[in-house]
Amino acid sequence: MHIAIWPIDRVRPYDANPRTISSAAVDKVAASLQAFGWRQPLVVDADGVLIVGHTRLSAAQKLGLTEVPVHVADTLTADQVRAYRLADNRTHDEATWDEDLLAAELAKVKEADLIAVTGFDTAELDRYLAELAGAPAAPAGVGATENGFEYQEKYGVIVECRDEAQQKQVFDELTAAGHTCRVVAV
Repeated sequence: MHIAIWPIDRVRPYDANPRTISSAAVDKVAASLQAFGWRQPLVVDADGVLIVGHTRLSAAQKLGLTEVPVHVADTLTADQVRAYRLADNRTHDEATWDEDLLAAELAKVKEADLIAVTGFDTAELDRYLAELAGAPAAPAGVGATENGFEYQEKYGVIVECRDEAQQKQVFDELTAAGHTCRVVAV
């Protein structure tokens, strides 16, 4: 497999990518790129359109990188490209964690002071590390991290509005219905 270094603006995202990418995912991948460097190239078709690596590309852009490693999958047909793009985004959903082995690995990573770049959220880390230590996990909803920061799990819905007037209308309707709301600009 040949890997080349391309200017980042030469890679074209696939406009019809059905996978949505959250800013949290981009942040986690950006942290990983900073900590470990590139370990997987982006994969593009013969025209430079991204097949695999949309989140990595977004993370590289966020970090202000000017070059990215790229593999050109020029032997795939258009149908194979479409299928590979979907498979890459779907097949990892079939994997699960062995909770005991995961907790042990996280403990080792914590000892190496790399826990922050594992991609796990604080609440997940607290639960796994508490289980490993044989301590009861924090009750659902409220807990404390090792640095003493208190967190509370909350569940939310983000509603995208077309303009400020609609945002105010939705906010007022939800508040009137008894929901706790806050306005966030993204």
